[in-house]
Amino acid sequence: MLILASGSPRRRELLTQIGVAYMVNPSSYHEESPKKKDPQKYVQDQALGKARDVAQKFPGQWVLGADTIVALDGVMMGKPKNGTAAMEMLRELSGKKHSVYTGIALINDKKEYTKVVETKVWFRHLTDKEIKSYIASGEPLDKAGAYGIQGRAAAFVDKINGSYTNVVGLPLSQVCKLFHKAKVHV
Repeated sequence: MLILASGSPRRRELLTQIGVAYMVNPSSYHEESPKKKDPQKYVQDQALGKARDVAQKFPGQWVLGADTIVALDGVMMGKPKNGTAAMEMLRELSGKKHSVYTGIALINDKKEYTKVVETKVWFRHLTDKEIKSYIASGEPLDKAGAYGIQGRAAAFVDKINGSYTNVVGLPLSQVCKLFHKAKVHV
């Protein structure tokens, strides 16, 4: 059985959606602050760190780790610490194109398969009233870039180029490709 090294409800929902049998064991890996300049390397390192942490507890089992970040003009945005930070992030994203990167790591003992997926997202111009209403919903406070495309923020998105499930938090097509490459039957 696959071990998911994440407590993310969105990742659980996505794996369940495609019929993957898995067990949840959130990683205790200490995530680095997203200050590095290369978002792709950052998410890959974080996904590997999480997967390796959990794999130590489950020798011989396949472990899936993931990390998602939003980047605007190369500047990474993690999860907002509070409503004020969420307001700042959403104002920055308003009317602009940004990238969502997810690093995925599938590991089993010494075998490691990794992939980083990028999806480009265009936001329409947002009013302060819309942003404040969204923040009041509580939805943006546990999400990279202060929004969840699968929730109320879907109304902010003009278009995307790439994987929708990547923006939610787990690029399912690429995860399945890693399963096939590693010969993991889920």
